Amino acid sequence: MKVTLVVFAKAPEPGRVKTRLIPALGAQGAADLAGALLRDTLNELQGLPDVDLLLATCGDRAVLGQSLENDPRAGIPRMDQGGGDLGQRLERCLSAALEHADAVFAVGADAPGLSQARVTLALEFLARHDAVLGPAEDGGFYLLGLRRVPPGVLADLPWGTRDTCRATRARLEGLAFEVQSLPALFDVDRPEDLVQLEALLEAEPERLSCTRAVLCRS
Repeated sequence: MKVTLVVFAKAPEPGRVKTRLIPALGAQGAADLAGALLRDTLNELQGLPDVDLLLATCGDRAVLGQSLENDPRAGIPRMDQGGGDLGQRLERCLSAALEHADAVFAVGADAPGLSQARVTLALEFLARHDAVLGPAEDGGFYLLGLRRVPPGVLADLPWGTRDTCRATRARLEGLAFEVQSLPALFDVDRPEDLVQLEALLEAEPERLSCTRAVLCRS
């Protein structure tokens, strides 16, 4: 099964990303953390065998380029997410990726617990099911895997709420998708999430080197 994994990320522009972390880290610190989480996510996923990586971005391309400059992840192919809400952007990018693959995954860049092992499990699930969802603890999702992308499959869902993942699963099941879920992970969006992030860094010292370096400076 040929698989494309699409990493969705904003350019790490101060004052425009991770705004809920600004009270704890400042605008520049929050942006630096967003950039570090993206680099660590790409580093983690780049080693997956038989998986093509694609970076779907929005925001200032120059800022993104500076964040990835002189980095081994800089050569990963990129596409612009385009306009619309998250559902429209996800559908657009996943549909395009599926033209050259048998299955596609969308992942975010702010779930530091997303490991190669977790994605490998998702790949195994998608080989036997129509869709895979990785729920986030805040009610969203950190991973969505699909083998088909019907028009409007992600339209008019409650994005950015505690019902996002539940509504997405209900939509998929309503379209006769057989959906398998992964264990939940936390996202780094709020000051209180930094406590979980620090605990993860301590528990897994071999991972997340970019994120670790940023937090040590803050």
